[in-house]
Amino acid sequence: MMKYVYPAIFTALENGEYDVMVPDLPGCRTCGANLPDAISMAEDATSMWLWDAENNKESIPAPSPMSSISVKDNQMVSLVMADTKAYREKYDSRAVKKTLTIPAWLNSRATAAGINFSAALQAGIKAELHID
Repeated sequence: MMKYVYPAIFTALENGEYDVMVPDLPGCRTCGANLPDAISMAEDATSMWLWDAENNKESIPAPSPMSSISVKDNQMVSLVMADTKAYREKYDSRAVKKTLTIPAWLNSRATAAGINFSAALQAGIKAELHID
């Protein structure tokens, strides 16, 4: 869980769109409607590729130097940043079961008030961690 930087090849297409490939990450490819969109999509695709590799405890390839990547006339190389910690926080919303204890009187009052225990626990933990 960290930040990475990889070179990506942006190929300009005739219709103004861009095809993007990250050569160091096999199968990591995306596209964008324009250059800003392609950059954003490349960051997302790279983060997802690396997040999956981290989750599966696979080795993370080292990024190639930009100077070692050759391109054609309609291509350019640019660095793409990937933050797997931020990506994980945004997309890994799987529920995890936790067993906990509270005083019986508090359980009775919360149940009578119709409190959603999971939502209340999440809100409390977020408040403790200062997460919006």
